Amino acid sequence: MTVFTSVNDPRVVAMLNSGAIGIIRTDTLYGVLARANDEAAVNKVYDLKSRDEKKSPIVLINDIASLFDTVNDAPILDVLKSVWPGAVSVILPSTQAPIWIRRDNDSVAYRIPANDSLRTVLKQTGPLIAPSANPEGQPPAMNLSEAQVYFGDRVDFYVDGGQVISTAPSQLLQVHANGEVTRLR
Repeated sequence: MTVFTSVNDPRVVAMLNSGAIGIIRTDTLYGVLARANDEAAVNKVYDLKSRDEKKSPIVLINDIASLFDTVNDAPILDVLKSVWPGAVSVILPSTQAPIWIRRDNDSVAYRIPANDSLRTVLKQTGPLIAPSANPEGQPPAMNLSEAQVYFGDRVDFYVDGGQVISTAPSQLLQVHANGEVTRLR
């Protein structure tokens, strides 16, 4: 099992781009990351977490241009620009995201992280899924050691991002097709 001390290590990007899955601290919690466009890697994450077959993952993106669907509606763009980058995930209607991301939904939850280093990785990998680093129903890993207890050598790599202080997940907003915004958490 490979452990990196920085998400900026070029091997992190190389591994993600080759289909690897890894544990990386995001701007909120540790997550299990994989390239969103790589169905096999995404399915490895779902299997690892024993993820509910109807539950879609959060997708981290570098910028609004990285959304799977084009957003041309000015009020929706204003909402996105007002909350990103930051610890706010926004669910948007989607018809263009891969089915393995949408699953049984016609939407995708996106976030542009506030972490500059992670956004640099995203520039090089494209969108990454980032469900929390825990098996379904267990508390999220708050440090590298807890993630290793959960997943051991069943992931390809870990990046030590230190101790997570707050257990608060990202705020979650849903933007409906009519432009209405609902706060879900």
